[in-house]
Amino acid sequence: MNLDVFLIIMSFLAGLASTAVMTVIELPAWKKWGLRGVLEWHENQNLSKKFFRLSGEELHWKGIFALHFGNGGLGGVGFVLALMLFSFASQNLLLSGILYAIFLWVVTLIPIHKPITGITPWKHPDGNIPMLISLAGHLVYGLVLQYIVGLLL
Repeated sequence: MNLDVFLIIMSFLAGLASTAVMTVIELPAWKKWGLRGVLEWHENQNLSKKFFRLSGEELHWKGIFALHFGNGGLGGVGFVLALMLFSFASQNLLLSGILYAIFLWVVTLIPIHKPITGITPWKHPDGNIPMLISLAGHLVYGLVLQYIVGLLL
């Protein structure tokens, strides 16, 4: 196995590990506010229902977490690819991880949340809490990801 393939596999695994920590951070919000309290999970619930033609209001945890962790793993690969493309970014991994987390947060909220869930994030019925939980989760993801990737490089 060449070094690039190894790095891609390891970055996917780093993304999975980062997603696991992010998920732990988001669990209290889900317990308190339900599915709408965790914006990404709400999106993944609706996508799971569409992709797998599921019905009802029942939570589809397999779909929610398959999408959540799949996206997180791919996000890990994206981070390493961004570091390869923008070599200056690897000079400050902490800042790069934070900026990448904010980038992912913006990309996963602004263009897609309302079309998928019918709820505008900044006009959320539960106020700003879901957006802040999502931002906190993404920041934790980026911090854990940059740490693990730093160990790999």
